Amino acid sequence: MTYSAVPAGPSDTGVLAQIVADAFFDLAVSRWLVPDPAARREIFPAYFRIYVEHAFAGGLVFTTPARDAAALWLPVGPGGPGDPPEGYADRLAAITGAHLDRFQALDAGFEAHHPAGAVHQHLAILAVRPDRQRHGIGNALLDHRHATLDRDGTPAYLEASDLAKRDIYRKHGYADHGPPIRLPGGPLMYPMWRHPRTGTSRTLQP
Repeated sequence: MTYSAVPAGPSDTGVLAQIVADAFFDLAVSRWLVPDPAARREIFPAYFRIYVEHAFAGGLVFTTPARDAAALWLPVGPGGPGDPPEGYADRLAAITGAHLDRFQALDAGFEAHHPAGAVHQHLAILAVRPDRQRHGIGNALLDHRHATLDRDGTPAYLEASDLAKRDIYRKHGYADHGPPIRLPGGPLMYPMWRHPRTGTSRTLQP
């Protein structure tokens, strides 16, 4: 079956935040962030809503006609990622409560590894509803966006959550970008960079 990608709109925010929360619920990094499953189930929808809103405000959000996946892309300038959303620190503290330190450590790890010196697109989140995974939907969303990036000569960057996801992204042209992100007492995550496959890149290398 062939799947299509369509632009999402702000009215999709709640649905897409829940998709991300469900898709990421059992990842190793998620279990490290919030070890208790009940607390994680309560925290995650509001936490990922921040990401979805931020992508709508300054980036691009793609989904499927059935609204069963989400791809959040953010533009990054030569100086690296821009500022977090207004009020982010306060919202994060209110949402995560006793788990704030680990969410802050995750942010610090992301910031320390994110490349500077090159204009690129950051795939902040790619998530597919759990009961729709392994059907090729995530691949379709990647291919859709990569076609534009290849045409424009724009590189892309992401953080793979584990080795299995890293292998998937390798098939789409991504390669390791520096050492893994080491979370304090937690799992490794893998920064990855993708050169455009066609066209001529107009950017410096990071």
